[in-house]
Amino acid sequence: MSTFKTIAPPGTQTVRALLHSACFHAATDTLAKTHGRFIDELVGLTQIPAPPFKEAMRGEAYRRMLEDAGLSDVGIDAVGNVTGIRRGKGSGNGRMVALSAHLDTVFPEGTDVIVRRDGYRLAAPGIGDNTRGLATILAYLRALDGGDIVTRDDILVLATVGEEGEGDLRGMRHFFCESPYRDRISALICLDGPTPANMIVSGGTGSRRYKVTFRGPGGHSFADHGIVNPMIAAARAVVELGRLSLPDDPKTTCSSTVINGGNSVNAIPADVSVLVDLRSNASAELAALDARFREIVLQSCHVENDTRSIEKGAIAVDISLIGDRPAGQTADGDLTRNAAAALEAFGHRPEFGSFSTDANVAMSLGIPAVTLSWGGEGGGAHSLAEWTDVDPATTLPGMSVGLAVLLACAGAEI
Repeated sequence: MSTFKTIAPPGTQTVRALLHSACFHAATDTLAKTHGRFIDELVGLTQIPAPPFKEAMRGEAYRRMLEDAGLSDVGIDAVGNVTGIRRGKGSGNGRMVALSAHLDTVFPEGTDVIVRRDGYRLAAPGIGDNTRGLATILAYLRALDGGDIVTRDDILVLATVGEEGEGDLRGMRHFFCESPYRDRISALICLDGPTPANMIVSGGTGSRRYKVTFRGPGGHSFADHGIVNPMIAAARAVVELGRLSLPDDPKTTCSSTVINGGNSVNAIPADVSVLVDLRSNASAELAALDARFREIVLQSCHVENDTRSIEKGAIAVDISLIGDRPAGQTADGDLTRNAAAALEAFGHRPEFGSFSTDANVAMSLGIPAVTLSWGGEGGGAHSLAEWTDVDPATTLPGMSVGLAVLLACAGAEI
């Protein structure tokens, strides 16, 4: 174990001192020396399917990996989140820095997840979003050991379920509602990607997602022509939602995304459903959009009932919330300053932005949180052609940024 003299103060000076320390150089040397293992783990984890709501197999594999990495109190909670602790020098001081990546992918059960290699380019569904984040955390744990790094605070590794789509951040929600560690988290660093290399995601884009179902009597397209038609009510709602004037700042959007209904070309449908995605970077704007959305949907129902015959029955509408992600913001402070200083030190001009990630939950609770790229290039997220590049020349500097932020926040002794 190396001998350390001081604990660097928080802020930009922390990062500058850290990057010049012998222990950080030893840690990044370990990242380089074990890069082949990082690639092997990335491939191995990617090829363990983790479809929505079915992450258990990958979660169990990751639990074993955290145990092999020497973490303590490794376990899987009631919803499938995997946690483990790297003890700090001040264990018992009540502070923890959480380092997180999500287990799940967007791809359904049965998707081919075999990794295809072309040099340093690896391609497979889910390899970048977010299996690479999981593998990066394992690489960080080896680097900390390789540098004999001692931190003031405990580091909690958190691999969550349900980050994607209709998972609705269920893993992170459960953690901050039920975990015995939830009140000890002083900062949360999520690794997710691919975000731009210079991007610090310090804002959480909130969303509300709905399934709107219009129901009517249905009937024959010719014999019953003139009765109310759920398709027309749904179409009117889609058109009116598309006409909304929404602010660019804070960015706010309304998207009608999927429509289903009917069973024959010669039948008036009995029901038609529409999926709608409402988003905003501000809670107040999201609430205002939500209210206007409901008005338009109800008005579309009333207009159809007033326009056509209700002799066989009227149109009714059901508005079901299927997703609710809170908006949030991490205020300027140690976490954002450390992240900016680390990016600048590695030649990037930091930019702050908003996305929808696991960090939303912490932000909405007032807990400092950011989402950072896992380092390296990638593309095709959420498509079967998803890919990531693991060339050490570009990957290692990017990974070093996240490592520096983690150590600055956890109080690495240097």
